[in-house]
Amino acid sequence: MDQAQHFSRRDALKLAALGLGGYVLNPRVLDDFPPSERLGRVCKGKVDIKARPDGNSQSVGVIYDDAVVPWLREVVGSTHSIYEPNLRWVETNEGYIWAPLLQPVLDQPNQPVDSLPQTSTGSGIWVEVTVPWVDLILDNPPPRSPWLKENLSPRLYFSQILWVDQIKTDDRGQVWYRVNERYGTYGDIFWAVAEAFRPLGSDDLASINPEVEEKRILINLNYQTLSCFEGTSEVFYCRISSGAKFDAEGNPIDKWSTPLGSHPIWRKVVSLHMSGGTTGGGYDLPGIGWTTLFVGTGIAIHATYWHNNFGVPMSHGCVNARPEDAHWIFRWTSPFVHSDPGDVTVSMPGGTKVEVVEG
Repeated sequence: MDQAQHFSRRDALKLAALGLGGYVLNPRVLDDFPPSERLGRVCKGKVDIKARPDGNSQSVGVIYDDAVVPWLREVVGSTHSIYEPNLRWVETNEGYIWAPLLQPVLDQPNQPVDSLPQTSTGSGIWVEVTVPWVDLILDNPPPRSPWLKENLSPRLYFSQILWVDQIKTDDRGQVWYRVNERYGTYGDIFWAVAEAFRPLGSDDLASINPEVEEKRILINLNYQTLSCFEGTSEVFYCRISSGAKFDAEGNPIDKWSTPLGSHPIWRKVVSLHMSGGTTGGGYDLPGIGWTTLFVGTGIAIHATYWHNNFGVPMSHGCVNARPEDAHWIFRWTSPFVHSDPGDVTVSMPGGTKVEVVEG
């Protein structure tokens, strides 16, 4: 077992100065998020707070990326705009915010661990972010990932999953984890405040109903739903976001369609860095949890932290799901994945079948 190493504040400042250039070392104190049982994080640009749950009502305030607000309740209101069919709104202390622009989050700091278990690739453990967001310090400059090159204040967000391979404590007693990605990574390595992360245990990967042999997933693109069946019995249901039908300018597109047909699951990964596309339509997303791949081109069911617009096509072909839904699906489907190494690929005929239909 690797014991935590001493990490001085000077070391942290040196990391910031040498590793981040224009980046600022200012890790946010984790307990200064709003004191509310449920919270929402602004996950897209500028957001108007409305007097009523209606896109045409008066704006009573404006907040921006990563602002965290109390999530009092979700209500059904009027449309946000003529192009947006989602009618869900979130009531906050100040007014109403269109729900697709708020990631549902919690603020649940954790007691840091002081040692890491041995694995087949060295000491380490999978961890999940359990606070709205946590600042990062780049350990090995220059930045490599596209998302990092364009981000002067890099952060991880609630529900993202990373790998911890070192622990250090600074001269103020603050514990830090060294976090990185094991699969799909560009090679960036970070330090982050340890309390932001919950270590994943065996229960997080335990199979659900492993004795059942006849399992299948049905994804309906028209209704934007996913159902899990054991025989003829539906045992799980959720809303999803499949491949987008229109680009950012409202032009119809076909290249992002989720492929129709019956596909076997061929790979499952606890966490995967996903990137692709082209300039203007590309994406680069780290720490995507509970990734279940069912088409050889990289199409997967996976956790989503960058929008809350489930029920509306949003992706580049994948099946976006709420983190808790993607987690359940990951555990229920075959093949089973062990935490060490957290990745498994199977040959044909593959694992659980995923049937994608229209109507």
